[in-house]
Amino acid sequence: MLLVSQVKVRISVVNVDFVTILAKKLNTSKDNILDVRIDKRSIDARRKDDIFFVYNLLVKVKGEKAILTKRIPNVVKNVVKEYITDHSKIEYRQDKKIAIIGFGPAGMFSALTFAEAGVKVTVFERGEAVDERVKTIKKFNTQRILNTESNIQFGEGGAGTFSDGKLYARTKDVRGKWLFKQLVEAGAPEEIQYVHNPHIGTDKLVKVVKNIRKKIISLGSTIHFNSKVTNVLPKESGIELSVNGKKEIFDFAILAIGHSSRDTIEMLYKNSCDIVQKPFAVGFRVEHKQSMINKVQFGQSASNDVLGAAEYKLTYQSTNSRGVYTFCMCPGGLVVPAASEEGLLVVNGMSEYKRDKINSNSAVLVTVNENDFGSDHPLAGIKFQRDLEKKAFNLGGNDYNAPVQTVADYLNNKTTTKLGNVLPSYAIGVKLANLRTLFSDDINKAFIEGLTNMGRKIKGFDSADALLTGVESRSSSPVRILRNKESLESNNFRHLYPTGEGAGYAGGIVSAAIDGIKVSEKILSTIVK
Repeated sequence: MLLVSQVKVRISVVNVDFVTILAKKLNTSKDNILDVRIDKRSIDARRKDDIFFVYNLLVKVKGEKAILTKRIPNVVKNVVKEYITDHSKIEYRQDKKIAIIGFGPAGMFSALTFAEAGVKVTVFERGEAVDERVKTIKKFNTQRILNTESNIQFGEGGAGTFSDGKLYARTKDVRGKWLFKQLVEAGAPEEIQYVHNPHIGTDKLVKVVKNIRKKIISLGSTIHFNSKVTNVLPKESGIELSVNGKKEIFDFAILAIGHSSRDTIEMLYKNSCDIVQKPFAVGFRVEHKQSMINKVQFGQSASNDVLGAAEYKLTYQSTNSRGVYTFCMCPGGLVVPAASEEGLLVVNGMSEYKRDKINSNSAVLVTVNENDFGSDHPLAGIKFQRDLEKKAFNLGGNDYNAPVQTVADYLNNKTTTKLGNVLPSYAIGVKLANLRTLFSDDINKAFIEGLTNMGRKIKGFDSADALLTGVESRSSSPVRILRNKESLESNNFRHLYPTGEGAGYAGGIVSAAIDGIKVSEKILSTIVK
Protein backbone atom coordinates (compact mmCIF):
# COMPACT_ATOMS: atom_id res chain seq x y z
CA MET A 1 0.00 0.00 0.00
CA LEU A 2 0.96 3.62 -0.39
CA LEU A 3 1.10 6.10 2.45
CA VAL A 4 -0.32 9.41 1.27
CA SER A 5 0.19 12.14 3.87
CA GLN A 6 -0.94 15.75 4.29
CA VAL A 7 -4.32 15.27 2.62
CA LYS A 8 -6.22 18.38 3.70
CA VAL A 9 -10.00 18.52 3.78
CA ARG A 10 -11.98 21.55 4.96
CA ILE A 11 -14.18 20.88 7.99
CA SER A 12 -17.18 22.07 5.98
CA VAL A 13 -16.99 18.97 3.75
CA VAL A 14 -19.62 16.54 5.03
CA ASN A 15 -18.95 13.38 3.02
CA VAL A 16 -15.30 13.22 2.06
CA ASP A 17 -14.69 11.58 -1.34
CA PHE A 18 -11.20 10.23 -0.73
CA VAL A 19 -11.22 8.23 -3.96
CA THR A 20 -11.65 11.35 -6.10
CA ILE A 21 -9.07 13.28 -4.07
CA LEU A 22 -6.52 10.46 -4.34
CA ALA A 23 -7.11 9.79 -8.04
CA LYS A 24 -6.30 13.43 -8.73
CA LYS A 25 -3.26 13.49 -6.46
CA LEU A 26 -1.86 10.20 -7.80
CA ASN A 27 -2.75 11.06 -11.40
CA THR A 28 -4.67 7.84 -11.93
CA SER A 29 -8.27 6.82 -12.52
CA LYS A 30 -10.72 6.33 -9.69
CA ASP A 31 -11.13 2.69 -10.78
CA ASN A 32 -7.49 2.09 -9.86
CA ILE A 33 -8.08 3.07 -6.22
CA LEU A 34 -8.87 -0.31 -4.63
CA ASP A 35 -8.90 0.51 -0.93
CA VAL A 36 -8.49 3.55 1.34
CA ARG A 37 -7.92 3.52 5.09
CA ILE A 38 -7.33 6.38 7.51
CA ASP A 39 -3.96 6.03 9.21
CA LYS A 40 -4.01 9.35 11.11
CA ARG A 41 -6.19 12.42 11.39
CA SER A 42 -5.37 15.75 12.99
CA ILE A 43 -6.71 19.31 12.90
CA ASP A 44 -4.94 22.27 11.32
CA ALA A 45 -6.43 25.31 13.05
CA ARG A 46 -3.61 27.76 12.42
CA ARG A 47 -6.01 29.87 10.33
CA LYS A 48 -9.16 30.22 12.40
CA ASP A 49 -11.20 31.21 9.33
CA ASP A 50 -10.12 28.17 7.34
CA ILE A 51 -9.71 25.01 9.44
CA PHE A 52 -8.78 21.67 7.91
CA PHE A 53 -8.71 18.04 8.86
CA VAL A 54 -5.32 16.66 7.85
CA TYR A 55 -5.24 12.96 6.92
CA ASN A 56 -2.56 10.36 6.40
CA LEU A 57 -4.13 7.68 4.21
CA LEU A 58 -3.17 4.11 3.41
CA VAL A 59 -4.06 3.45 -0.22
CA LYS A 60 -4.15 0.23 -2.21
CA VAL A 61 -3.86 1.15 -5.87
CA LYS A 62 -3.26 -0.51 -9.23
CA GLY A 63 0.03 0.48 -10.79
CA GLU A 64 1.70 1.28 -7.48
CA LYS A 65 5.24 0.96 -8.85
CA ALA A 66 4.55 3.35 -11.71
CA ILE A 67 3.04 5.89 -9.32
CA LEU A 68 6.10 5.73 -7.04
CA THR A 69 8.38 6.52 -9.98
CA LYS A 70 6.60 9.86 -10.38
CA ARG A 71 7.98 10.98 -6.95
CA ILE A 72 4.77 12.74 -6.01
CA PRO A 73 5.20 14.84 -2.83
CA ASN A 74 3.91 13.14 0.37
CA VAL A 75 3.45 9.80 -1.41
CA VAL A 76 5.66 6.90 -0.32
CA LYS A 77 5.46 3.13 -0.07
CA ASN A 78 4.00 2.22 3.29
CA VAL A 79 6.49 0.47 5.56
CA VAL A 80 4.54 -1.98 7.70
CA LYS A 81 5.51 -1.77 11.35
CA GLU A 82 3.08 -4.17 12.92
CA TYR A 83 3.43 -6.01 16.21
CA ILE A 84 3.41 -9.45 14.62
CA THR A 85 4.65 -11.73 17.40
CA ASP A 86 2.01 -14.44 17.68
CA HIS A 87 2.69 -15.95 21.09
CA SER A 88 -0.07 -18.52 20.58
CA LYS A 89 2.13 -20.31 18.04
CA ILE A 90 4.94 -20.81 20.58
CA GLU A 91 4.90 -23.56 23.20
CA TYR A 92 5.57 -22.37 26.74
CA ARG A 93 6.13 -24.26 29.95
CA GLN A 94 2.96 -24.45 32.00
CA ASP A 95 4.58 -25.38 35.32
CA LYS A 96 5.71 -21.83 36.17
CA LYS A 97 3.65 -19.76 38.60
CA ILE A 98 3.36 -16.12 37.57
CA ALA A 99 1.80 -13.36 39.68
CA ILE A 100 0.85 -9.87 38.59
CA ILE A 101 0.47 -7.29 41.37
CA GLY A 102 -1.93 -4.58 40.25
CA PHE A 103 -4.55 -4.44 37.50
CA GLY A 104 -4.05 -1.00 36.00
CA PRO A 105 -2.82 -0.56 32.41
CA ALA A 106 0.57 -2.23 33.02
CA GLY A 107 -0.86 -5.19 34.92
CA MET A 108 -3.87 -5.57 32.66
CA PHE A 109 -1.92 -5.72 29.40
CA SER A 110 0.75 -7.85 30.98
CA ALA A 111 -1.96 -10.34 31.94
CA LEU A 112 -3.52 -10.14 28.47
CA THR A 113 -0.16 -10.84 26.81
CA PHE A 114 0.28 -13.99 28.91
CA ALA A 115 -3.33 -15.06 28.37
CA GLU A 116 -3.08 -14.80 24.58
CA ALA A 117 0.14 -16.83 24.76
CA GLY A 118 -1.74 -19.59 26.57
CA VAL A 119 0.08 -19.00 29.85
CA LYS A 120 -2.10 -18.74 32.95
CA VAL A 121 -1.30 -16.06 35.53
CA THR A 122 -2.69 -14.95 38.88
CA VAL A 123 -3.53 -11.26 39.31
CA PHE A 124 -3.81 -9.58 42.72
CA GLU A 125 -5.57 -6.20 42.76
CA ARG A 126 -5.97 -4.36 46.07
CA GLY A 127 -9.08 -2.51 44.88
CA GLU A 128 -12.48 -3.57 43.64
CA ALA A 129 -13.79 -4.70 40.28
CA VAL A 130 -14.83 -1.66 38.28
CA ASP A 131 -18.61 -1.81 38.88
CA GLU A 132 -18.15 -1.93 42.66
CA ARG A 133 -15.38 0.64 42.39
CA VAL A 134 -17.75 3.12 40.68
CA LYS A 135 -20.16 2.81 43.62
CA THR A 136 -17.36 3.28 46.16
CA ILE A 137 -16.12 6.43 44.40
CA LYS A 138 -19.66 7.80 44.29
CA LYS A 139 -19.96 7.17 48.03
CA PHE A 140 -16.81 9.21 48.65
CA ASN A 141 -18.03 12.02 46.40
CA THR A 142 -21.42 12.24 48.09
CA GLN A 143 -20.78 11.11 51.69
CA ARG A 144 -17.03 11.78 52.14
CA ILE A 145 -16.47 8.12 53.09
CA LEU A 146 -13.05 7.13 51.72
CA ASN A 147 -12.10 3.53 51.03
CA THR A 148 -8.29 3.62 51.14
CA GLU A 149 -8.03 0.35 49.20
CA SER A 150 -10.47 1.16 46.39
CA ASN A 151 -10.84 4.68 45.04
CA ILE A 152 -9.84 6.79 42.05
CA GLN A 153 -6.24 5.55 42.38
CA PHE A 154 -6.82 1.84 43.17
CA GLY A 155 -9.04 -0.76 41.57
CA GLU A 156 -9.71 -2.40 38.23
CA GLY A 157 -8.21 -0.33 35.41
CA GLY A 158 -5.99 1.75 37.72
CA ALA A 159 -5.97 5.53 37.97
CA GLY A 160 -6.40 5.90 34.20
CA THR A 161 -9.96 4.57 34.32
CA PHE A 162 -11.14 7.79 35.94
CA SER A 163 -9.09 10.31 33.99
CA ASP A 164 -10.69 10.32 30.52
CA GLY A 165 -8.76 7.35 29.14
CA LYS A 166 -6.24 9.54 27.33
CA LEU A 167 -4.10 7.52 24.96
CA TYR A 168 -1.43 10.11 24.22
CA ALA A 169 2.02 8.66 23.69
CA ARG A 170 5.30 9.86 22.26
CA THR A 171 6.56 6.31 21.79
CA LYS A 172 6.67 4.78 18.29
CA ASP A 173 6.74 1.27 19.77
CA VAL A 174 5.04 -1.15 17.38
CA ARG A 175 3.23 -2.75 20.32
CA GLY A 176 1.05 0.36 20.35
CA LYS A 177 -1.02 -0.77 17.34
CA TRP A 178 -1.70 -4.13 18.97
CA LEU A 179 -2.64 -2.35 22.19
CA PHE A 180 -5.12 -0.05 20.41
CA LYS A 181 -6.59 -2.99 18.51
CA GLN A 182 -7.25 -4.78 21.80
CA LEU A 183 -8.93 -1.69 23.22
CA VAL A 184 -11.22 -1.39 20.18
CA GLU A 185 -12.13 -5.07 20.38
CA ALA A 186 -13.05 -4.48 24.03
CA GLY A 187 -15.42 -1.64 23.12
CA ALA A 188 -13.31 1.50 22.70
CA PRO A 189 -14.24 3.81 19.78
CA GLU A 190 -12.58 2.69 16.54
CA GLU A 191 -11.33 6.24 15.94
CA ILE A 192 -8.68 5.87 18.66
CA GLN A 193 -6.61 4.05 16.05
CA TYR A 194 -6.13 7.16 13.92
CA VAL A 195 -7.17 10.44 15.56
CA HIS A 196 -4.63 12.83 17.03
CA ASN A 197 -4.63 12.68 20.85
CA PRO A 198 -7.17 9.84 21.10
CA HIS A 199 -9.27 9.30 24.19
CA ILE A 200 -11.86 6.76 25.27
CA GLY A 201 -13.73 8.64 27.98
CA THR A 202 -14.25 7.40 31.52
CA ASP A 203 -17.85 6.33 30.81
CA LYS A 204 -16.73 4.02 27.98
CA LEU A 205 -13.49 2.94 29.64
CA VAL A 206 -15.40 1.34 32.52
CA LYS A 207 -16.88 -1.12 29.99
CA VAL A 208 -13.59 -1.60 28.16
CA VAL A 209 -11.59 -2.67 31.23
CA LYS A 210 -14.38 -5.05 32.24
CA ASN A 211 -14.34 -6.70 28.81
CA ILE A 212 -10.55 -7.10 28.88
CA ARG A 213 -10.84 -8.71 32.31
CA LYS A 214 -13.46 -11.14 30.99
CA LYS A 215 -11.19 -12.07 28.08
CA ILE A 216 -8.24 -12.74 30.37
CA ILE A 217 -10.37 -14.96 32.62
CA SER A 218 -11.86 -16.80 29.63
CA LEU A 219 -8.33 -17.73 28.58
CA GLY A 220 -7.65 -19.40 31.92
CA SER A 221 -6.09 -16.79 34.18
CA THR A 222 -7.34 -15.80 37.65
CA ILE A 223 -8.00 -12.28 38.93
CA HIS A 224 -8.44 -11.59 42.64
CA PHE A 225 -9.92 -8.22 43.66
CA ASN A 226 -9.76 -6.84 47.21
CA SER A 227 -6.43 -8.68 47.44
CA LYS A 228 -3.63 -6.46 48.67
CA VAL A 229 -0.06 -7.75 48.56
CA THR A 230 1.33 -6.76 51.98
CA ASN A 231 4.78 -8.29 51.76
CA VAL A 232 7.24 -9.25 49.02
CA LEU A 233 10.40 -11.22 49.75
CA PRO A 234 12.94 -12.80 47.39
CA LYS A 235 13.45 -16.52 47.84
CA GLU A 236 15.97 -18.91 46.35
CA SER A 237 13.28 -20.53 44.23
CA GLY A 238 11.25 -17.44 43.37
CA ILE A 239 9.42 -14.59 45.08
CA GLU A 240 7.20 -14.86 48.17
CA LEU A 241 4.02 -12.81 48.31
CA SER A 242 1.80 -12.25 51.34
CA VAL A 243 -1.82 -11.66 50.31
CA ASN A 244 -4.78 -11.49 52.67
CA GLY A 245 -2.79 -13.21 55.41
CA LYS A 246 -1.52 -16.06 53.23
CA LYS A 247 2.00 -16.61 51.88
CA GLU A 248 2.65 -18.08 48.44
CA ILE A 249 5.79 -18.47 46.36
CA PHE A 250 5.72 -17.62 42.66
CA ASP A 251 8.40 -18.18 40.03
CA PHE A 252 7.89 -14.65 38.72
CA ALA A 253 6.05 -11.60 40.03
CA ILE A 254 5.28 -8.49 37.99
CA LEU A 255 5.00 -5.38 40.17
CA ALA A 256 2.48 -3.09 38.44
CA ILE A 257 1.23 -1.14 41.45
CA GLY A 258 0.62 2.36 40.05
CA HIS A 259 2.05 5.68 41.23
CA SER A 260 0.01 5.96 44.44
CA SER A 261 0.85 2.66 46.20
CA ARG A 262 3.01 4.37 48.78
CA ASP A 263 2.56 1.67 51.41
CA THR A 264 3.80 -0.98 48.98
CA ILE A 265 6.84 1.14 48.08
CA GLU A 266 7.60 1.65 51.78
CA MET A 267 7.33 -2.09 52.41
CA LEU A 268 9.72 -2.86 49.54
CA TYR A 269 12.20 -0.25 50.81
CA LYS A 270 12.02 -1.72 54.31
CA ASN A 271 12.82 -5.11 52.76
CA SER A 272 15.92 -3.55 51.09
CA CYS A 273 14.59 -3.44 47.53
CA ASP A 274 16.73 -1.11 45.40
CA ILE A 275 14.72 2.15 45.16
CA VAL A 276 15.75 5.73 44.33
CA GLN A 277 13.86 9.01 44.37
CA LYS A 278 13.12 10.80 41.13
CA PRO A 279 11.84 14.28 40.19
CA PHE A 280 8.16 14.74 39.47
CA ALA A 281 5.73 17.68 39.36
CA VAL A 282 3.02 19.24 41.52
CA GLY A 283 0.46 21.98 41.13
CA PHE A 284 -3.23 22.71 40.61
CA ARG A 285 -6.15 22.01 38.34
CA VAL A 286 -7.08 25.11 36.35
CA GLU A 287 -10.66 25.46 35.07
CA HIS A 288 -12.04 27.65 32.28
CA LYS A 289 -15.30 27.70 30.40
CA GLN A 290 -14.94 25.18 27.58
CA SER A 291 -16.67 27.67 25.26
CA MET A 292 -13.81 30.11 25.85
CA ILE A 293 -11.15 27.49 25.02
CA ASN A 294 -13.09 26.49 21.90
CA LYS A 295 -13.31 30.10 20.72
CA VAL A 296 -9.60 30.76 21.25
CA GLN A 297 -8.53 27.56 19.51
CA PHE A 298 -11.12 27.41 16.70
CA GLY A 299 -12.29 31.00 16.22
CA GLN A 300 -15.53 31.36 14.27
CA SER A 301 -15.68 27.58 13.82
CA ALA A 302 -15.91 26.98 17.59
CA SER A 303 -19.56 25.94 17.34
CA ASN A 304 -18.89 23.34 14.63
CA ASP A 305 -19.61 19.98 16.24
CA VAL A 306 -17.22 18.07 13.97
CA LEU A 307 -14.28 19.66 15.77
CA GLY A 308 -15.34 18.49 19.21
CA ALA A 309 -14.04 20.16 22.36
CA ALA A 310 -10.78 22.04 21.86
CA GLU A 311 -7.58 21.06 23.67
CA TYR A 312 -4.32 22.78 24.50
CA LYS A 313 -0.83 21.90 25.70
CA LEU A 314 1.38 24.62 27.13
CA THR A 315 4.93 24.76 28.46
CA TYR A 316 7.17 27.42 29.97
CA GLN A 317 10.68 27.52 31.45
CA SER A 318 10.75 29.86 34.45
CA THR A 319 13.58 32.27 35.26
CA ASN A 320 14.39 30.13 38.31
CA SER A 321 14.92 27.12 36.00
CA ARG A 322 11.73 25.21 36.66
CA GLY A 323 9.56 23.59 34.04
CA VAL A 324 5.95 24.77 34.14
CA TYR A 325 3.48 22.88 31.97
CA THR A 326 -0.10 21.75 31.50
CA PHE A 327 -0.80 18.06 31.81
CA CYS A 328 -3.75 15.69 31.39
CA MET A 329 -6.00 18.34 29.83
CA CYS A 330 -9.68 17.35 30.15
CA PRO A 331 -11.90 19.19 27.65
CA GLY A 332 -15.51 19.44 28.79
CA GLY A 333 -14.58 17.61 31.96
CA LEU A 334 -14.62 17.66 35.75
CA VAL A 335 -12.12 18.16 38.55
CA VAL A 336 -12.46 15.04 40.70
CA PRO A 337 -11.50 14.00 44.26
CA ALA A 338 -8.55 11.61 44.05
CA ALA A 339 -7.50 10.94 47.66
CA SER A 340 -6.29 7.47 48.62
CA GLU A 341 -5.19 8.15 52.21
CA GLU A 342 -7.21 9.48 55.14
CA GLY A 343 -6.72 13.15 55.94
CA LEU A 344 -4.96 13.98 52.66
CA LEU A 345 -6.45 15.86 49.72
CA VAL A 346 -5.63 15.25 46.05
CA VAL A 347 -7.43 16.30 42.86
CA ASN A 348 -7.35 15.00 39.31
CA GLY A 349 -9.21 15.62 36.05
CA MET A 350 -11.72 13.48 34.17
CA SER A 351 -13.79 13.65 30.98
CA GLU A 352 -16.46 11.42 29.52
CA TYR A 353 -16.39 10.43 25.86
CA LYS A 354 -18.57 13.33 24.66
CA ARG A 355 -16.55 15.91 26.61
CA ASP A 356 -19.69 17.98 26.95
CA LYS A 357 -19.45 19.45 30.45
CA ILE A 358 -19.37 23.25 30.92
CA ASN A 359 -15.73 23.58 32.01
CA SER A 360 -12.41 22.42 30.69
CA ASN A 361 -9.67 21.62 33.16
CA SER A 362 -6.00 20.80 33.10
CA ALA A 363 -3.22 20.27 35.58
CA VAL A 364 -0.77 23.16 35.74
CA LEU A 365 2.41 21.72 37.18
CA VAL A 366 5.88 22.76 38.30
CA THR A 367 8.78 20.34 38.46
CA VAL A 368 10.19 19.49 41.90
CA ASN A 369 13.27 17.56 43.01
CA GLU A 370 15.42 16.72 46.03
CA ASN A 371 16.16 20.40 46.65
CA ASP A 372 12.44 20.82 47.36
CA PHE A 373 12.24 17.56 49.29
CA GLY A 374 15.08 18.67 51.57
CA SER A 375 16.65 15.22 51.47
CA ASP A 376 18.21 12.67 49.15
CA HIS A 377 16.42 9.84 50.96
CA PRO A 378 14.77 7.50 48.42
CA LEU A 379 11.31 8.12 49.89
CA ALA A 380 11.69 11.88 50.42
CA GLY A 381 9.43 12.60 47.43
CA ILE A 382 6.63 10.58 49.01
CA LYS A 383 6.95 12.60 52.23
CA PHE A 384 6.89 15.82 50.19
CA GLN A 385 3.66 14.67 48.50
CA ARG A 386 2.02 13.74 51.79
CA ASP A 387 2.98 17.04 53.45
CA LEU A 388 1.54 18.95 50.50
CA GLU A 389 -1.68 16.92 50.51
CA LYS A 390 -2.05 17.43 54.27
CA LYS A 391 -1.72 21.19 53.79
CA ALA A 392 -4.40 21.08 51.08
CA PHE A 393 -6.69 19.03 53.33
CA ASN A 394 -6.31 21.57 56.13
CA LEU A 395 -6.75 24.51 53.75
CA GLY A 396 -9.98 22.98 52.47
CA GLY A 397 -11.44 22.69 55.94
CA ASN A 398 -10.39 19.15 56.97
CA ASP A 399 -13.43 17.49 55.35
CA TYR A 400 -12.24 16.74 51.78
CA ASN A 401 -13.54 20.05 50.46
CA ALA A 402 -10.96 21.33 48.00
CA PRO A 403 -9.34 24.77 48.42
CA VAL A 404 -9.96 27.00 45.38
CA GLN A 405 -8.73 30.41 44.28
CA THR A 406 -9.25 32.57 41.23
CA VAL A 407 -6.19 33.11 39.07
CA ALA A 408 -6.37 36.87 39.67
CA ASP A 409 -6.27 36.38 43.44
CA TYR A 410 -3.45 33.87 43.17
CA LEU A 411 -1.37 36.29 41.10
CA ASN A 412 -2.09 39.09 43.60
CA ASN A 413 -1.57 36.85 46.67
CA LYS A 414 -5.09 37.49 47.99
CA THR A 415 -7.49 35.01 49.58
CA THR A 416 -10.44 34.56 47.23
CA THR A 417 -13.71 35.85 48.66
CA LYS A 418 -15.89 35.68 45.55
CA LEU A 419 -15.98 33.51 42.42
CA GLY A 420 -16.51 34.81 38.89
CA ASN A 421 -18.08 33.16 35.86
CA VAL A 422 -16.10 29.94 36.21
CA LEU A 423 -17.70 27.77 38.88
CA PRO A 424 -15.92 24.75 40.40
CA SER A 425 -16.81 21.27 39.15
CA TYR A 426 -15.23 19.44 42.12
CA ALA A 427 -18.01 17.15 43.39
CA ILE A 428 -17.60 17.13 47.17
CA GLY A 429 -17.44 20.87 47.75
CA VAL A 430 -14.90 23.71 47.86
CA LYS A 431 -13.55 26.32 50.23
CA LEU A 432 -12.30 29.73 49.09
CA ALA A 433 -8.63 30.03 49.99
CA ASN A 434 -5.16 31.33 49.14
CA LEU A 435 -3.30 28.51 47.38
CA ARG A 436 0.00 30.34 47.64
CA THR A 437 0.28 28.96 51.18
CA LEU A 438 0.72 25.45 49.79
CA PHE A 439 4.06 26.07 48.10
CA SER A 440 7.43 27.66 48.67
CA ASP A 441 8.16 31.14 47.31
CA ASP A 442 10.37 29.59 44.65
CA ILE A 443 7.62 27.30 43.37
CA ASN A 444 5.04 30.10 43.50
CA LYS A 445 7.39 32.32 41.49
CA ALA A 446 7.47 29.69 38.72
CA PHE A 447 3.67 29.38 38.75
CA ILE A 448 3.18 33.15 38.54
CA GLU A 449 5.50 33.42 35.54
CA GLY A 450 4.00 30.32 33.93
CA LEU A 451 0.36 31.38 34.25
CA THR A 452 1.17 34.84 32.87
CA ASN A 453 3.10 33.38 29.94
CA MET A 454 0.33 30.88 29.19
CA GLY A 455 -2.11 33.78 29.14
CA ARG A 456 -0.14 35.23 26.24
CA LYS A 457 -0.37 31.96 24.32
CA ILE A 458 -4.06 31.36 24.99
CA LYS A 459 -5.96 34.59 25.52
CA GLY A 460 -7.97 34.27 28.70
CA PHE A 461 -5.93 31.46 30.22
CA ASP A 462 -4.89 33.78 33.06
CA SER A 463 -8.21 35.65 33.13
CA ALA A 464 -9.37 36.96 36.49
CA ASP A 465 -12.08 34.35 37.04
CA ALA A 466 -10.18 31.28 35.80
CA LEU A 467 -10.21 28.91 38.76
CA LEU A 468 -7.42 26.99 40.49
CA THR A 469 -8.17 23.90 42.62
CA GLY A 470 -5.53 22.31 44.84
CA VAL A 471 -3.69 20.14 45.00
CA GLU A 472 -2.48 17.99 42.09
CA SER A 473 0.42 15.89 43.39
CA ARG A 474 0.16 12.50 41.67
CA SER A 475 1.27 13.37 38.15
CA SER A 476 3.89 10.61 38.23
CA SER A 477 5.72 8.33 40.61
CA PRO A 478 8.16 9.99 43.06
CA VAL A 479 10.41 6.90 42.99
CA ARG A 480 12.04 4.47 40.60
CA ILE A 481 12.43 0.81 41.53
CA LEU A 482 15.70 0.02 39.82
CA ARG A 483 15.73 -2.87 37.37
CA ASN A 484 18.28 -4.56 35.14
CA LYS A 485 18.16 -3.10 31.63
CA GLU A 486 18.44 -6.52 30.01
CA SER A 487 16.43 -8.88 32.21
CA LEU A 488 14.00 -6.18 33.49
CA GLU A 489 14.20 -7.80 36.94
CA SER A 490 14.65 -5.74 40.07
CA ASN A 491 18.32 -5.02 40.68
CA ASN A 492 18.36 -7.02 43.90
CA PHE A 493 15.02 -8.85 44.12
CA ARG A 494 15.40 -11.69 41.65
CA HIS A 495 12.18 -12.81 39.98
CA LEU A 496 10.47 -9.46 40.73
CA TYR A 497 9.74 -7.24 37.70
CA PRO A 498 9.05 -3.55 38.50
CA THR A 499 6.70 -2.37 35.77
CA GLY A 500 4.82 0.67 34.56
CA GLU A 501 4.16 4.04 36.08
CA GLY A 502 4.39 3.10 39.76
CA ALA A 503 7.87 1.66 39.28
CA GLY A 504 9.00 4.80 37.46
CA TYR A 505 9.11 3.39 33.90
CA ALA A 506 6.05 4.96 32.28
CA GLY A 507 3.94 8.10 32.19
CA GLY A 508 0.37 7.42 31.14
CA ILE A 509 -1.91 4.63 30.00
CA VAL A 510 -0.15 3.76 26.74
CA SER A 511 3.43 3.76 28.00
CA ALA A 512 2.43 1.81 31.12
CA ALA A 513 0.58 -0.80 29.08
CA ILE A 514 3.49 -1.16 26.65
CA ASP A 515 5.90 -1.61 29.55
CA GLY A 516 3.64 -4.36 30.88
CA ILE A 517 3.71 -6.08 27.49
CA LYS A 518 7.52 -5.82 27.31
CA VAL A 519 8.01 -7.34 30.73
CA SER A 520 5.62 -10.20 29.91
CA GLU A 521 7.53 -10.89 26.71
CA LYS A 522 10.77 -10.99 28.66
CA ILE A 523 9.37 -13.61 31.03
CA LEU A 524 7.83 -15.59 28.17
CA SER A 525 11.23 -15.72 26.49
CA THR A 526 12.60 -17.56 29.54
CA ILE A 527 9.87 -20.23 29.67
CA VAL A 528 9.83 -21.36 26.04
CA LYS A 529 9.76 -25.17 25.85
